[in-house]
Amino acid sequence: MELTIAIETHGCKLNQADSEEMARRFNDEGYRLVDVEDGPDVIVVNSCSVTHVADAKARQALRAAKRRKSNPIVIATGCYAERDPRTLLKMSSVDLVAGNREKGRLVELTKLVTAGRLSYNKSEERPANSYRIRSKAMIKIQEGCNQICSFCIIPRVRGRERSVPVELLIKEIQSRCSEGFREVVLTGTQLGSYGFDLENVDLTRLLALILEKTSIERLRLSSVQPQEFTSNLLDLWDNPRLCPHFHIPLQSASPSVLTKMRRRYSPELFSAKVQEIQDRFPEAAITTDVIIGFPGEGNLEYEQTLEFCSRVDFADMHVFPYSVRPRTTAAHLSGKVHPIEKKERMNRILALSMIKSNTFRKRSLGQTRSVLWEATKTKDGIFSGLTDNYLRVHTCSQKDLTNKITSARLTSFQNEILTAENIE
Repeated sequence: MELTIAIETHGCKLNQADSEEMARRFNDEGYRLVDVEDGPDVIVVNSCSVTHVADAKARQALRAAKRRKSNPIVIATGCYAERDPRTLLKMSSVDLVAGNREKGRLVELTKLVTAGRLSYNKSEERPANSYRIRSKAMIKIQEGCNQICSFCIIPRVRGRERSVPVELLIKEIQSRCSEGFREVVLTGTQLGSYGFDLENVDLTRLLALILEKTSIERLRLSSVQPQEFTSNLLDLWDNPRLCPHFHIPLQSASPSVLTKMRRRYSPELFSAKVQEIQDRFPEAAITTDVIIGFPGEGNLEYEQTLEFCSRVDFADMHVFPYSVRPRTTAAHLSGKVHPIEKKERMNRILALSMIKSNTFRKRSLGQTRSVLWEATKTKDGIFSGLTDNYLRVHTCSQKDLTNKITSARLTSFQNEILTAENIE
């Protein structure tokens, strides 16, 4: 019989892109992709390690995987596996640990682990898109980071920056188009640095070439820092195929904290860039990341961040408590914030985040937007999808809207659910 495999992905869109690539390789080697709940022979946990909470979630997932009735072979990969393989190897629930640098050999390593324990017959005929785990294709354009922010573990687990050549990316996007994908999300650790190690190309040039040489209907960027949004780059969003959603990490609006974090922008530059985007694209969604409780963040520094976030029209805010990461500069800084104080600050800014999110969605009512419908949610024909500016919406339809792009009018927002009227 053919072996079944499930891939559980934690963390960022870059990990999602890695999981899609792993799924594709396993599919090509005859494995059948299933959900964790289906009792697979093998479960891969693609872990995150950006915070201590992410580490804990990975360990929990690995233990839960081994407790499945199918008694699967459990494989730990991803950033946690790269950062601290010894801890994971000590876990009785883990059969194999393979870090980020070994993801390309994961199929080979899995075969070695399963040899003699599971029967394996490679099927010559594979169903189209059997590896497909999302309605959107996540494509990694670069990996690694040279900027070394003081709080961040990613340079240690992803390595130095390296860009994927343009011709390979064009070929991959064309392939995803032929498979039926309607949207591509470009991912990476530091997208704004794309092309520094290649000739005659940067992020702006790459996007222009993708729009010129592929037929992908929707193109989205995962995250770009404020100083990297040049006027030439923003000009490309005049093309409606580029989704008007800009994820711009803030982290803090305190100048002193940003300096300690080793971020390469000021609150003033961030604010000016957001204003430029909103002036040019008034209906665009701008989302951000904020870290609370960084060492040296006193009441003044926190209030600077809170006041700044109050003024900026964010569509959503992803708020994280600062988490000490081993072997980072910030781990050795003085001025640590007491856990009780950190929790109180988190609660205040999370409340603000909810207000911002709800305000943006209410302001969107009456708009007609492009929606990529992902899947049926209920037996009553309720479909869920994402607008071009990254709003989760629901609609009722007797027709199968899965993986279709339609125009939809946003009609109501109740109980945190944004409802759309599908326009055929």
